Amino acid sequence: MNPFDLLKNSQAIKEQSEKLQHELEDLRAEGSSGGRMVTVTLNGKFEMVGIKLDPICVDNRDVQMLEDLIIAAHKAACDNVQELIKTKSASLLGGMDLGALGL
Repeated sequence: MNPFDLLKNSQAIKEQSEKLQHELEDLRAEGSSGGRMVTVTLNGKFEMVGIKLDPICVDNRDVQMLEDLIIAAHKAACDNVQELIKTKSASLLGGMDLGALGL
């Protein structure tokens, strides 16, 4: 898409961008680790809105493993949110690659 076309349509893009921001609040993505022993749910703003722990991984003798599993599940959820945002915003930007812009 021609960058000058974006400038011509800036108001429409602004409105679509505001709509996307509201949709991000309702967006949900999960990430899990340890064979789904830990599952983290994030919204589209990367806020953690849920965590599920398999009782088998709650062992006070191995807290370090549980901490590592939570971090890994959170990372997976972040990656999934990024993919969902990329998909949703592609229509807004007419297929422009945000990576090329450093975003």
